[in-house]
Amino acid sequence: MVNIIRGLYAAGPGKGRGDGMAKVNLPYGIDDFAKVRESNCYYIDKTGFIKELLDRTFDVNLITRPRRFGKTLTMSMLAEFFDIRKDSGNVFEGLEIAKDTEFCAEWMNQWPVLFLTLKDVDGRKFDSAYGMVQFVISSVCGEHDYLSDSDKVLEADKKVFHRLLEQSGTPTDAKTALFVLMRMMKAHYGKKVILLIDEYDVPLAKASDHGYYGDMLEVIRSLLGMAWKSNPSLKFAVVTGCLQIAKESIFTGANNFIANSISNKKYQDCFGFSEEEVTALLEVAGLQDALPEMKKWYDGYIFGDKEIYCPWDVINHVGALLTDRTAKPGNYWIDTSHNNIIRRFIDHPQINVNDKFETLLSGGVIQEPVREDLTYDLAHSTEDNLWSILYLTGYLTQVPPEKLPEGMAPEDGKVGLRIPNEEVKSVFGSTVKKWFEEKIAAQDRTALFKAWWDGDAEKLTQEITDILFDTISYFDYKEDYYHAMVTGMFLGAGYAVKSNAEAGTGRADVIIKEQRRRRALVIEVKWSGKKENENSLEKESADALAQIEKKQYRKNLEIEGYKTVLCYGAAFRGKTCLIKMAD
Repeated sequence: MVNIIRGLYAAGPGKGRGDGMAKVNLPYGIDDFAKVRESNCYYIDKTGFIKELLDRTFDVNLITRPRRFGKTLTMSMLAEFFDIRKDSGNVFEGLEIAKDTEFCAEWMNQWPVLFLTLKDVDGRKFDSAYGMVQFVISSVCGEHDYLSDSDKVLEADKKVFHRLLEQSGTPTDAKTALFVLMRMMKAHYGKKVILLIDEYDVPLAKASDHGYYGDMLEVIRSLLGMAWKSNPSLKFAVVTGCLQIAKESIFTGANNFIANSISNKKYQDCFGFSEEEVTALLEVAGLQDALPEMKKWYDGYIFGDKEIYCPWDVINHVGALLTDRTAKPGNYWIDTSHNNIIRRFIDHPQINVNDKFETLLSGGVIQEPVREDLTYDLAHSTEDNLWSILYLTGYLTQVPPEKLPEGMAPEDGKVGLRIPNEEVKSVFGSTVKKWFEEKIAAQDRTALFKAWWDGDAEKLTQEITDILFDTISYFDYKEDYYHAMVTGMFLGAGYAVKSNAEAGTGRADVIIKEQRRRRALVIEVKWSGKKENENSLEKESADALAQIEKKQYRKNLEIEGYKTVLCYGAAFRGKTCLIKMAD
């Protein structure tokens, strides 16, 4: 499925900009398939998915993928292809699906389609979120307002339709809305209805976050369940989301229910970009040399047995490179996903995952049970469920048994898991860093501060080592990690804290000032890497003190009027440290 359509600006292929790059018309944030095609945007042909979808019989087909992997655009493509109200021949011209004229004659624009997305249903309280459900239903009714004038539709259904359109319906009206709309559409067209529901689980995820899960589950279970439970108006339904909610919660009554997750080989290349597809895009853009960095940052997701790039990241970074050839990879996913899931993991009082997080952050692999059918209210209740969520939502990806690290044997009932790429690793790292800062700030630091001001280097060494053993170390930060850790010890405690502050003839790592008592601390941080030699800490702390002396950090503070200035060399390696104070 690699029929690639190259959408270019008027300059056209081969007309450069003087920098070797073409003007590629990228579909930034456009999830309307017809708009992508009509705007001549660069499009990687995924229309083969339509035939692949229909090569098996089903009532409900649930497809789960992480966010920003093209689910909404794919659903829009399905709606454009099937919808009886449209004439989509031009939109699909030149694409893979158009080559099968017999299939298109049978399916293209031949069926009533009811398409809605629940991705915007949110609210801190149930009433607010329920109002958004009503708005979504009203919007769908507005798209099908021809039903209110149809002489083939029951008058009773028209009355319900008008209440839904005006958002004045009863709770029962809302819960039965899709069933009634589909009955009206079948009556009007004389054909069964194809139902497309995008991001079906977002309302439940938000409800779980804000504490009204039970109320929202009742609404969504009725709204969706009635649409496919023994519904004579249903041709088939395609549903997308991030998680497969346990069948007994949502999909009860779906007689022929199929679930397709990231572990399935079917549709494995229909969502996201393959390396071949990314390479072709970079070639068109004149950015071929960007592939290694793109691969490091945005590749690594395993769907079925195929390695996949996140399309949202690829498009955004290609756009950045077209503007500035020196642009560094950015974290585009962090603004679009629910990254608080990692924080929940760390904060869970009954779960200690520090060692496993450290393994993942160092590029290692862990093996954990993975369950693909969950309910959001129980998703965070056990460690197994939490690993499952991180896997299914894209924060972790699978490692096939044959690719496990040397010496790691596959464990029965468990899946090898790793962080897929540098972008997600940065999400983990920034979350861990913030968690650490808040954890330190919440502790009683009286004894720790006393040790600093008393010059008790031995006690400081012990106290800080204890802190390191009780936290998650992100060794890839190297010296920066420990620098931030030391700085974080003093934040929010009434001290003036300066990091990389000018002092003497250089910049000191950390300077702490207590103006009321006219005293200050100078702390120079060193990292001894992964050296096993115990003397390395001694050497690094001595080097730190020598730097303080050479750069005259103390002198500048004394000139400012500080009577007491204590200088420390702090050396770190893994979860051990050595603090030395200058004479």
